[in-house]
Amino acid sequence: MTTVALAVTDGMLHFELSLACEVFGSDLTHLVDPWYDFSLCGPGAVRIDRFSLEPDHGLDHLAGADTVIVPGWADVDRDPPAELIDAVRAAHRAGARVASLCTGAFVLAAAGLLDGKRATTHWAHTDELARRHPLVTVDPDVLYVDNGSVLTSAGKAAAMDLCLHLVRLDHGSAVANKIARRLVVAPHRDGGQSQFVTTPVPAPGNHPLADLFPWALQRLDEPLTVEDLARRARMSSRHLGRHFKSVTGTTPLQWLLTQRIRRAQELLETTGDTVDTIATATGMGTATTLRRHFARTVGVPPDAYRRTFRSRTATDRPGPYDGAGGSRHVSDHIDRLRS
Repeated sequence: MTTVALAVTDGMLHFELSLACEVFGSDLTHLVDPWYDFSLCGPGAVRIDRFSLEPDHGLDHLAGADTVIVPGWADVDRDPPAELIDAVRAAHRAGARVASLCTGAFVLAAAGLLDGKRATTHWAHTDELARRHPLVTVDPDVLYVDNGSVLTSAGKAAAMDLCLHLVRLDHGSAVANKIARRLVVAPHRDGGQSQFVTTPVPAPGNHPLADLFPWALQRLDEPLTVEDLARRARMSSRHLGRHFKSVTGTTPLQWLLTQRIRRAQELLETTGDTVDTIATATGMGTATTLRRHFARTVGVPPDAYRRTFRSRTATDRPGPYDGAGGSRHVSDHIDRLRS
C-alpha cells in the first residue's frame, strides 16, 4: 500500500487541501484494493481559513511516506514555517515523492527541492517565485511539471490535474479516468497545457465545441482530420483552430493525438489486445505508427508500458519506486505530452 501524507499547517489554502483529501483520502478500494494509506500531518491543531483540523500525526511523519503533498500556501509574502520546510526536505531526502499544489511550490522552493529544476505555480505568483528563488526555472504557462520525485502544479483546478496525474502514475489511466468520472472532472489535461486561457471557457451547454469532443472520442478508430472536425462543428478550419487553442491550449491534431495515446494506454492496461489491434482501435493505423508516437510521447514502448502496469496486479509487485528500469522508469516518462 502506497502511503500519502498531506502536510498541513496554519496559513494554507483549504481548496487544494480538500482536493487532495478527496482523491487520496476517500475509500476507493472498489477501484483498487488496497488504495492509498492517507494521513494528515501537522504540528498540532491547525486553522485553515474558517476550518479547524486535527492532524493524524506530527510533521516528522512525512519522512516515512511514499508521497508527500503540500497544499497551497495562502500568503506568499510570508515565509512558510521553518518546521514545515525542514519536514518536507527530510521527507524528500528519505526518498519520498513530493508534490506541491498551487502556491505550495513556495514551500518546496524554500526547502531547496526546486533548485535547478523547472517548476510552476499559480500564474499570478510565478514572477514572485522566480524573483525569490532564482535557481528555479519557473514556467508560468503549464498546468503542472513532473520532475520525477518532485512535482508542482498551477492553481486551483490544476491541482486536481496533478492529483489525477499521480494516480495515473501509480495505478494507470483506467483508474484515473474512473476517479475523474466520479468527481465529474476532465479525465486528463496535459501538464503542458496553458494554465491561463485568455477567453473564459463558456458553460458546457453553450460551448461551440461541447458536442464535438464526445463525437470525436467515439470515433478515435477513424482517420479523423481537421476538416472532419471543422465540418462536424460547422465552422471553418481556421475558426476551429482558434476555438481549440482558447479552450484546450493546443491544436486539433495535437488534441486528437493526445486522446489516441490515452486510449491506447487504457487498452494496454485493461485488455490483452495485440499492439496491431490497439493501433487500429485508436486510429493509428499500424503498430509501427503507434509504437513511434507512443514512445515519443509517453517515453517507453507500448509493450514496456503494458508489462509495468500489469505487474502491479501481482501480489509480489514492487513498490512504485522499487527497482531500476521498472515502474519508476515508466512513471518518470509516462506523461511527457506537450501541446
